[in-house]
Amino acid sequence: MKKGFLLAILLLVISATTASFALAGETEAPPAKAPEGSSRPGFAIAFKSSSLGLGFESGVSMSRFIDFRGGFDMFTLNPSFTDSGVRYKGNLRLRSAQALVDLKPFSDWFHISPGMMIYNGNQLTATANVPGGQTFSLGSVSFRSNPTNPINGSGQMTFKKAAPMVLFGFGTLVPHSRHFTFYNDIGVVFQGEPKTVLNLAGSACDPVTGLACVNAATDPTIQSQVQAQQTKINNDTKIAKYYPVFALGFGFKF
Repeated sequence: MKKGFLLAILLLVISATTASFALAGETEAPPAKAPEGSSRPGFAIAFKSSSLGLGFESGVSMSRFIDFRGGFDMFTLNPSFTDSGVRYKGNLRLRSAQALVDLKPFSDWFHISPGMMIYNGNQLTATANVPGGQTFSLGSVSFRSNPTNPINGSGQMTFKKAAPMVLFGFGTLVPHSRHFTFYNDIGVVFQGEPKTVLNLAGSACDPVTGLACVNAATDPTIQSQVQAQQTKINNDTKIAKYYPVFALGFGFKF
């Protein structure tokens, strides 16, 4: 009887030990592996070429359907042109910075991106001249540039320093299932109507006789026509208040 009692206790101990090992094995089992491509994406950078210039963007994804990105662009061009007999040698400087929210209703392949151009340094500056003896017009009045003191000066066209914008396109800056990315943007910046300023110096004369010359910088008649010419240029270029954006970006997600 004593041996049977000891045998029963031994069996109980073995059973308890086996159960403990079984429970330990269940609690220490490795977690299930997440499905491929379902991990939360991180940070990405990209090179971008657009109608706003050449630049870089960086972005971060908050979920599969929402990203935040920001970037800057720059470009310089030196056009020359003639308007109303006045010759301009221009300097077009594109300088801007943007902040956008990418809304991705269909995940990575399409995005709608409202945002702001938080800095708009886009502007056109130019030097102006009218060769001596040639006629030109300001507003609705014609003049002749004095051969001994020809018309010269400068001009500048600027826009609001900050402006709302909206873009849409295919692809995304921060992809979920790969590292390299390609995307495009199409949209518009609502930068407001241009503001033009003209400053003229030299001497302007009667267009027929070449006489009765006056100082262009101080004569009230010429200055009133300069104001009219500024208004004309603003009206002729007011379509620029809707600045079109076309962009291609190539990036890498870390």
